[in-house]
Formats: sequence, structure tokens, C-alpha cells
Amino acid sequence: MSHVIERETKAAEPSRYDIAGFRQDVAGVPLVEERQAVRKRSRDFFWYSPILNAQLSGKSADIVACPRDEADVVRIAASCARRRIPLTVRAAGTGNYGQAVPLQGGVLLDMTALTGIEWQKPGLARVRAGSRMVDIDAATRPEGFELRMHPSTKRTATIGGFVAGGSGGVGSVTWGGLREPGNILAARIVTVEDEPRILELRDDAAQKVNRAYGTTGIITALEMPLAPAWPWIDVIVAFDDYMDAFAAGYEVALADGVVKKLVTPVSWPIPAHFGALKPLCPEGKSILICMIAEASLGPFKAIIGARGTVTYEAPSEEGPGATPLYEYTWNHTTLQWLKGDRSITYLQCLFPHDRLIDSAREMIARFPDEVLAHHEFIRFGGKVTASALPILRYTTPERLNEIIALHEACGVMIANPHVVTLEEGSRHKRADADQLGFKAEVDPHGLLNPGKMASFVPAAQAK
Repeated sequence: MSHVIERETKAAEPSRYDIAGFRQDVAGVPLVEERQAVRKRSRDFFWYSPILNAQLSGKSADIVACPRDEADVVRIAASCARRRIPLTVRAAGTGNYGQAVPLQGGVLLDMTALTGIEWQKPGLARVRAGSRMVDIDAATRPEGFELRMHPSTKRTATIGGFVAGGSGGVGSVTWGGLREPGNILAARIVTVEDEPRILELRDDAAQKVNRAYGTTGIITALEMPLAPAWPWIDVIVAFDDYMDAFAAGYEVALADGVVKKLVTPVSWPIPAHFGALKPLCPEGKSILICMIAEASLGPFKAIIGARGTVTYEAPSEEGPGATPLYEYTWNHTTLQWLKGDRSITYLQCLFPHDRLIDSAREMIARFPDEVLAHHEFIRFGGKVTASALPILRYTTPERLNEIIALHEACGVMIANPHVVTLEEGSRHKRADADQLGFKAEVDPHGLLNPGKMASFVPAAQAK
């Protein structure tokens, strides 16, 4: 990256922070100051939510800092701490809840230049936080391994952003989410103090930065477990009835001998919005989208039986010019619809494993045209269950909150994607106690992404 600073073409409103002093402190670090460029980098995909779109569309940092290495990160963190300037960490900006939106201005820390694999061994790799997940897999596959899981935004998302955002994704049907023990092995972070420290968090301690939106330290490197890199086959199966697709997918998810990476039932009319994929999605049919290891195709088809019709079967592709099948699943399902219709939004649900089919059927019956079913089979706490990102026909905030409350009353847990704080967006409606206490240690002035961990009060304010 060039060291040339991008200057503003027009004068912006004066910042309430000492940006001139910050600029002097970090001389030599690439900066972006042109107003439109700063505003653009201060956004993520919060516009998936009409509520967040109204709340966040005008928020912006004052300046963007683009560290080239960990030493640059330390200098930036030290300057922000000493000058009490808010610091919001950003990578590819593929999140959906405003995680990377600076609510109080200040410095936006763009981590996308910290890339590369520091080392790898069978089943394990240490990677810099700004590395794109697709590049990590490209580097580890020649050795027969790949990341255990990734979001549907894999081709642009970074590993640091994935961990800071939390959750799981493609691969979670086998490996569970990032919260499962063993799915994050270590994290290296920089603290935001007058004299920043570099800490190595290993094993369970690494969870202190998982789904923390960058509030508990600046992640510079991660050690991640790897899985065998199977030859994956993308499959689409069409069904007359959605619950038939759901039941078949559930059987595939439960079949321990079938090696799979993705099992996604999607109800009609959602596939009508799938663009180039639409010819493979028969009119009026619900579909099951899967990634199955080539060696497991026979058992997979035996499970499906005569209930569904295979409309597509081909090796997975994610190279230039290709659109991977997984980009029609998880929250890309929502994006496919939003490309042509901004009137809808979505929910994030977790269904009870002990009455999975009944609860899925119950929610479909309760909201037949208002909440359109889209489930993702996952492992959660050692049990096979389903998360869901249903399409919701949005009307008002009041009705949205009513729908959320009705789901929760029926035992379907909601991680609300229409709020900006960790607490409100959690299924448990609170920040993890370890994360809350750890933030006080690593960010005593409360400068890291302020406003996102609502329950945190800096020591100076608490007196």
C-alpha cells in the first residue's frame, strides 16, 4: 500500500478529537482522509436491516488508518489511548449488524493489509488477521486441509473479521460454531492502553475476542484448526413440500457417515430470487442445497430417495468468474432477494434440538406468508439442530419485535440482527462475563468500538 495520504477535497466539519496529533504520532502509517472514502469504509452491510439503516447510515470515522504490520497497530493503539480517540477495527466490512460502524467517530483501523500465513502444520495454521478466508484455503489445500468453517462471504471476508463477528457458517453442520471448544485455538491481540501490550490468548481464553465486535482487543493473528479438504460436490434437490426438504436435510445432518459441509433447506418462493441459479429451482418447489464429499454422494442420494429430484450436481467452484453454491445460503440467501427488493429483511433463529421438526413446522404455520422458511443445519453443544435465517416481509419495527417475541415464547431463540449492541443481539441478552471483565483490562478507557458493549463502563466513569 502506498504511504501517500489521501487528502480531503473539501473541508469537513472539525473533529472533536485531536486528529492532527494522531497524524503526527503515526507518521509513516498509511492514512485515508478524503471524506467520501472515509464514509464508505465506515459502513458494513447494516442496510440488511431497515432499522439499522435508519440508525447508522450517517455514522462515520474521522480518519482511516491502514497498518502494514503489528508494529503499526501498536503505534495507532498507543496514540488513540493517550489522546482518548475512539478506535474501531474494520476488515472487509462484510458484517450485517454495524459491527464495524464507528458510532462515535474517531479512527477506523483497516486491518486488510495484515495478511499471510505465518506457519501451518497438519490440522493447524497460524494466520494474520487480515487474511481473506479464501486465500487461507488456497494456501492450505495443497497440504490436504482447509478451514473448518466459513461464512457465505468467504471470498471477501477476513479471518479476523469472522472471529470478531462470531457465529459459524458453511461447515457448522459438522463442526458447530466458533463457540465450540477447539474451533479457535489462539488469538494474538494488541491492547488499547497508553503503553499497549501484546497478549497471546490460548484455548478457552481465545473466546474473549469471539463475537466481541473488536471491543476486547485488536486481533492481529489467529491459530485456527483445519479440516480435511475433501473434493466437495454441490447438489440441489427439489421437493414438492418444504417440510419434506427439511426432513431429508435433517436425516443427512444426522448421518455421521456422510461427509458434508452444507445442508440448507430453502422454501419457495425464495429460490425465485436466485438469479443465475433460478433455472435449477423449479417453479413452486422448495429446495435443499448441500455440499457433500464426493465419496459420500451414494449414501447421500440413498437418504434422499424418491422424495426429491436432483436438479444440479457438480464439483464446487469458487474461482474467478464462478459463483459458489454456498453464496445462495446462510445470509447470502437474504442478499439474493435484496438485490431486487429492499422491502424484506431477516431474522436469526436457533431451534430447540429436542423438538426440531415440530418447532419448525409450528413457526411456518404461525407466519405462513410473513416469515419464509430458510434453515441451516448445524451442530450446537454436541446436538444436531437448525439455525435459521428466514426472509421476513417487513412492515414496522413494532411488528418485527412482536414476531421476535412470538418466536422466543415458542422456545425458538433469537439473536436479533436489528440492534447494534452485543447484549441486545445475543440470544442471552447479555455480554459474556469474561469478555466484560477482559475489556476492562485491555481497554480501560473504553475506546474500542464504543457503544457496542453497552454494559461496559470505563473505570474513570464508574467512580
